[in-house]
Amino acid sequence: MEKEQFFRHRFLPVTTIVLALIVIWYVFAVILNAPFQRDMDTRANETPGSVEFIGRTLSQPKPVLPAPHQVAQNVFENTFMRRLSSNRSLVYHSWVTLSSTMLGFGFGTLLGIVIAVGIVHIRALDRSLMPWIIASQTVPILAIAPMVIVVLGAINITGLIPKALISTYLSFFPVAVGMVKGLRSPEVMHLDLMRTYNATAAQTFWKLRVPASVPFLFTSMKVAIAASLVGAIVGELPTGAVAGIGSKLLAGSYYSQTIDIWAALVAGSVLAALLVTIVGLVAKVVDRSMGGRAA
Repeated sequence: MEKEQFFRHRFLPVTTIVLALIVIWYVFAVILNAPFQRDMDTRANETPGSVEFIGRTLSQPKPVLPAPHQVAQNVFENTFMRRLSSNRSLVYHSWVTLSSTMLGFGFGTLLGIVIAVGIVHIRALDRSLMPWIIASQTVPILAIAPMVIVVLGAINITGLIPKALISTYLSFFPVAVGMVKGLRSPEVMHLDLMRTYNATAAQTFWKLRVPASVPFLFTSMKVAIAASLVGAIVGELPTGAVAGIGSKLLAGSYYSQTIDIWAALVAGSVLAALLVTIVGLVAKVVDRSMGGRAA
C-alpha cells in the first residue's frame, strides 16, 4: 500500500514532469539549431530529409541549444572518464567550487546567527540593523563580486577567501531572517512560564528560544547553502579562475562550447541538490536527537 501511494503521489508525477521537460527541451533544440543547420546544408548543396535534418540539428558540435543527450554524454565523460586531477573533470571543478561554498556557508551561518541573537535581544539593533540587512540584498551580486575581488586583491588577499566572502554575503541573510523568526517563535505563555520558574535570560535563551529556533535554522540553512554555491560560482567569474564551475562557464562562453556550459550548469545543479539534501538529513538527525518524531 505504501509503495503504491509512493508511486502514485511522488514517483509518477515527478517522472511525468521530467519527461515533459525533456520533450520540450528536444523541441526547442531543433527549433533553435535549425537555422544554422539549414545554412550549412545550403552551402554544402545538400537537401536532407526531415528525419536526417532533425538528427543533424541534434548533433551539432557547437549548437545554440544542446540536446539533452549531448549534455548527458558530456557530463558522463567528464565525470567518470576523466582523472580527478584533470582540468576537464567536472568532479575536480566541483570540488574547487565546493571548497569556497562550504567556507562561505560556514561564515554566513555563523554571522547570521550572531546577527539574529543581537536583533532579538537588543531593540536598537532590531530597529536599526534589520532594514540595512534587507537593503543589502537588493544590490546585485554581479556588481558586488568584482569590487570585492579588486579590493581584496589590492591587499594581496586572493584565492579562496574572496570567493568565500561573496558566498557569505548571500548566505547570511536567510539564516539571519530565519533565526530571528525562530528565536521569537516561543509563545507568550511559555515565556511567562519561564519567568514563573525565575529563569534567567540566559536560561530562557538556551532552554526555550534555541530549541524552538532549530527547525527555522535548518530550513533557512537549506536556502543559505544553495545561495552560497551561487556566490562561489559568481565569485569565480571576475577572477578569470582556471578551476571551478565558474571557470567552466567562462571557458565555454569564450570558445562557444555551449555543451560544456550546460554540463557545468548540470554539475552545479547536482551539487546544490546534494548539499541541500545533506542539510535536510542533518536536520532530521538533530530533530530526532531532540525528541522529535520521524516524518
